[in-house]
Amino acid sequence: MNYDAEAAACRAQVEAALDRAVPEDIPEPLRGAMRYALLTPGKRLRPMLLIKSHEMLSPAGEDVLSFATAMEMIHAYSLVHDDLPAMDNDVLRRGQPTCHVAYGEAMAILAGDGLLNLAHETMLNSAHPRAFPAARAISRYAGSYGMVGGQALDITFTGKSPDRAVIERMQTGKTAALFQAAVTAGLILAGADEKLVAAGAEYGLGLGRAFQIIDDLLDLTSDAAMLGKTPGKDTAAGKLTWPSAVGETQAREDARLWTERAIDALAPFGNNADFLRDTARQALNRIR
Repeated sequence: MNYDAEAAACRAQVEAALDRAVPEDIPEPLRGAMRYALLTPGKRLRPMLLIKSHEMLSPAGEDVLSFATAMEMIHAYSLVHDDLPAMDNDVLRRGQPTCHVAYGEAMAILAGDGLLNLAHETMLNSAHPRAFPAARAISRYAGSYGMVGGQALDITFTGKSPDRAVIERMQTGKTAALFQAAVTAGLILAGADEKLVAAGAEYGLGLGRAFQIIDDLLDLTSDAAMLGKTPGKDTAAGKLTWPSAVGETQAREDARLWTERAIDALAPFGNNADFLRDTARQALNRIR
């Protein structure tokens, strides 16, 4: 099976799980807002990484799929909150109106809260023997030491002079941390030792840094129809981006170097890591 077919099959599995993930007894319109945020079409990259990381060592079952679903819930909640007027004030996400545009600010905030808590409930309901350490890893990467911390730096330093060290720390948190969460959780669930988990974290770091740099470049060069979100907002808002610190040419080179670093980190997994290698290459060359 080639990469595109394998990715499509995994994505379809994730989509089916997401469609049944939000309990029917959650009151409306909260449930509708949660489903709207969760099911808006997307790459499903983070849940796929969790599943495919696990499959490098062992076949992934329903318990692993539940963790993959939780990963997408966390990612979806972060996008809902990131789009709010108090944050990035965006009206378009994945080609559709953002959650607060569709449901109002108050319900969007609650939908994000609901998805975050449902993600942890989903993980902690698992009977998998390594559910707790996997959930702990995801929680740390998603929280103040990772994604939330990175978002805080993004807000704090908006409008200030580009600082490479700050931008690297910010992008490591706001983007790379969830990739690290997905890969390390998948490996932990598969019973990987510390060396392999560390290799997975290094891959997630390289993939995440490259992914965010390409995002920064696309914000400069693409349009709303291609991106599925409003282009040019980062520059207009004075956001710190990698191209703003090093220029577009160096940023493209740095994205390539981070991709190579991610691929090199997969050496301990041999040919079993081919899907993750191809994912890194695809991410480097994406157009949206």
